[in-house]
Amino acid sequence: MNERIRAREVRLIDENGEMIGVMPPMRALDIARERNLDLVEISPNALPPVCKLMDYGRYKYEQAKKENEARKHQKTITLKDIRIRPRTDEHDIDVKTRKIQEFLAEGDKVRVSVQFRGAELRHPEIGRRLLDEIAEVLKGSAIIERPPIMEGKMMSMIVSRAPGWEPPKKQAAPSASSNDKRQAVSATTNSTATTSTPAPAPKGSETPSSPKPQGS
Repeated sequence: MNERIRAREVRLIDENGEMIGVMPPMRALDIARERNLDLVEISPNALPPVCKLMDYGRYKYEQAKKENEARKHQKTITLKDIRIRPRTDEHDIDVKTRKIQEFLAEGDKVRVSVQFRGAELRHPEIGRRLLDEIAEVLKGSAIIERPPIMEGKMMSMIVSRAPGWEPPKKQAAPSASSNDKRQAVSATTNSTATTSTPAPAPKGSETPSSPKPQGS
């Protein structure tokens, strides 16, 4: 950059990306100083090397700003652990499998391990069968990054989110106002159904009249 450029000639580009021409580096540096800019070598292996006029301090600041923004939006992938036992029942396996899918939905990888104890170590095929069953359930939502292998007293595999897989959207719970409306409609219906209608008086019956007062 600037005085440290040692080439005999350079191809100069201005700050707007327009080609100026081929010239000695000292002439290019004079042009840079006239415009209060820096002479930066951007293609040192070209013949002749390519230099550009720019505000190098501003350029470095903008580059650092872009890198910081990229890091803010970058998801850090972590490796989650799910452990089961050879005797884990089917219900717990289902719960663990749903938890794996939750981790995958968040973009994380998951290490699924079967932990053996004592005599269980003589039957690693049980652990392999459990991991194969989980992999079958996860088919479509996960890919096997590392197949099951034995590590000490554990057999484990690593899964990650399958490309293009989207987790199912959770259904929103009905609002309180909707529940109130349904309850009000139900109460009105029940009230209407239980309201009794007076029975009609039988034909030929007369309503007794009050006796007339007798004259004195």
